[in-house]
Order: sequence, then C-alpha cells, then structure tokens
Amino acid sequence: MTAPSPVDRGRLAALHAAEEQRFVDLHPTSARLAAEAGEHLLAGVPMPWMTRWPGSFPLFVESAGGGRFTDVDGISYVDLCLGDTGSMTGHCLPAVAEAVRERTERGITTMLPSTDAARVAAELSRRFGLPRWQMAMTATDANRFVLRFARHLTGRPRIAVMDWCYHGTVDETLAVLEHGRAGDRVVARPGALGPQVDVATTTAVVPFNDLEALDARLAEGDVACLLMEPALTNIGIVLPDDGYLAGVREITRRHGVLLVNDETHTICAGPGGATAAWDLEPDLVVIGKPIGGGIPVAAYGMTEDVAARLQGPMLGHDIDVAGVGGTLSGSALAMAAVRATLSTALRQEDFDVSIPLAESFTTGIQGVIDEHDLPWHVQRLGCRAEYWFCPPPRTGAEAAAAVDEELDAFFHLWTVNRGVLLAPFHNMSLFSPFHDQSDVDAHTSAFRGAVEALLG
Repeated sequence: MTAPSPVDRGRLAALHAAEEQRFVDLHPTSARLAAEAGEHLLAGVPMPWMTRWPGSFPLFVESAGGGRFTDVDGISYVDLCLGDTGSMTGHCLPAVAEAVRERTERGITTMLPSTDAARVAAELSRRFGLPRWQMAMTATDANRFVLRFARHLTGRPRIAVMDWCYHGTVDETLAVLEHGRAGDRVVARPGALGPQVDVATTTAVVPFNDLEALDARLAEGDVACLLMEPALTNIGIVLPDDGYLAGVREITRRHGVLLVNDETHTICAGPGGATAAWDLEPDLVVIGKPIGGGIPVAAYGMTEDVAARLQGPMLGHDIDVAGVGGTLSGSALAMAAVRATLSTALRQEDFDVSIPLAESFTTGIQGVIDEHDLPWHVQRLGCRAEYWFCPPPRTGAEAAAAVDEELDAFFHLWTVNRGVLLAPFHNMSLFSPFHDQSDVDAHTSAFRGAVEALLG
C-alpha cells in the first residue's frame, strides 16, 4: 500500500546529517550530561524507550509546565508528546501538585484504603459507564490482571488481540501474524526480547477491521477475552471502519468471549475515552497513565456481572498469591493524584479546547500535503493526531509496513531543532488545554520547512 516516495534519499541523508550537527551545536549541556549518564546507566538512560528520541543523545529537561518544557541548555519547546500521554493533562497541574504534597505529609502508602479511593472509583464509573473498579500501578499490570480474570471466568486458555497491537509489556500481547504460503501463524512481535512464553500457545491474533477473521477465530472456542484498543494508536492511528466495533461486540457476545477495551491512549477521544464517546459496551475497561496527572497509576473497570462472578475469588484467603494486586496499587498517594486529576482535568471542557487544536493541526498539515501533491495523509483521533508518508492504513499490518523510519527520524529531528517535540514513536502529536493556536502554527511552520527542504 506504500506509494512511491517523492523524496530523494540522498538529499534526505544530507539534510539529516546537517540537522544532526545543528542538534549537537544547540545542546552542549545535554551532550555532557548524556556522556556522564553513560558511565552507569545502561544505554545512558534510566528506561530503554528514552533512546528513541531524535538526535544522537536525549535532551535533559530542566522544567516542564502546561504544554511546554525547557531543557538544561535553556531552550523552550512546545511539547506535543506530553510524556506519551502520561502528562496529557498538561505538565504540573496545580491541583495534582498540591494533592501530592499534602498526601506525602500524611502518609504515602499503608496497604489500606484511603478516603479518596471510593471517590475515584465513582468518578471512573460515571465516565466510562462500568460500575466496579480496581486499581493498579500501570496499564501493563491492569491488562495482566484482566487477562488472568478472563481465563478464570471462562475456563479458556487463550486471549485474542489485534495484529500489531500494543498493550504495554504484557508478554502474551507481543504477538503478530506472520503470513506464509501455508497461511497465517502467530509469532512473537519483531523486537520482543527473550519472549517469556510462546505466543502461539497463548494468543490468537486477528487483523483490525476484519470481522470475518475475528468471527472465524473466536468460533474455535478457546479464547477467553479479546483485548483491544477501539482505535489502534500504538502502530499509529488506525480508525475503525463504520460498524466495525458494533460487529466486534456482537461476535464476542455470540462466542462467549469477554471484550476488554484498553483506553490508555484512546482516552484522547473524550472524558470517558472511546467507550463513552462511541457508546461502546465492553465487559471490562483498562485505563492507565493519563488519569494520574503524571503519577504512576492505572485502573480497570468491569460490568456488574463480571464483578459478581469475581467477588468470591477476591475475598478468598489466597488472593495475595492469585497473580493480581501489587503492594503499591491503590496507594493513598496514587488515589490523591487521580482524584485531583479527574476533578480538574480530562473533563469535557478540557477536550473542548484540545480537540479543536488537533483539528487545526490536521488541517494545517493536510494543507501542506495538498499544496505539494504528496501521497501522504494526516490522521486524527480526538486530541491526538499524526501524519503518515503513505495513504491511510486500515490494519495494523498495513500501518507497520508503511513506516518510513528515515523520514520519521528526519521530521522528528527537524521539528525539535525548531522548538517542537513530537512523540518519539511515529509522528504523533497530543494536545492539552494548555496549548494554543500558536503551538499548532509552530509545528505547521516546521513541517512546511521540512517539506520544502526535502523537495528542493
């Protein structure tokens, strides 16, 4: 599906080299700190994904607030990554900072419930429409717990995911379809290090936007649950076809398969994620980092029927070794942060600001694409948007095949050298209520400059 590229690769390489030198010249302090960090940190960073940023070393941040941050060399940036949704509320929400400060003075964790916990669960229930909730430290943990619950409730051994999905570092979900003469087979996703399990024995994989394939696979009767994003976001934005999600719900119900919506990224669609925005009816919902305003936390909700069936095991003597929990899950600190976040952010009035900014971003980029008659497109989901160097993909496999790593790297580097930070994965941008039209215009200007430099 990838269209012929209008970009001269030799020119691209020369421009990238010039931008790399510009990056080095602009950031001497970050360069020094990166060299020092390399002495004791594996790959020079405290978390592997931090190596994915543009430039030959990562930027070191001095401070962040609202929709911007400043690096240690004193350069200010429009932040369109926002911690890969961890700070999609905007950096340093005053209410969260105050709640965290106050909570640390009264005790951070006791493995007993705080008064904020019930309030948080009630607000999540109101937003997502599911009545019962539990807390976790990360969406990865929440997904792991939900998969375990699904197997327990159905007695079935496998889970199902979408081809080229992403649900954190859950071993069973790092699976894709490999196409061969003998048909498709499930294999570990490229890049998965030391797979803990053989995903062919634990996981069924189906293409997004393919109801026939989903129906055929679930008909085999061995799948406990389908874990999916209502729209793919972690292989780039791939939107559902009209009627697709209704078809998914009908098929999963008919085959007795629990449906789990992972809303960690698709909460960009609105206060209750795509589940509320699109009137979906999942059996369980997982939501991660955005709800903590930057504090590590996640939650998973369920229908009354699922909750009633889990009530017995939850009260059992062996719950501490059941494979769900986590000592710091539901801590007083996390609950205070979530309460403050959901009280002052991720509300409809916030999305009423951020979604039009993403729309304006999309319009600006599409205008440049059309002006130069490029075979590219720009996609949007709520307050999230990105551009592709190809026509719109309909499946995760099409999206993966269309990735142009050279162009991605160049655009990321060009934009950061002009004061705009994209997410390090794809060409993703996320807007908060703290951004404004000038931030959109800054990116559109940088994008236009990169295109004109490439085309000569």
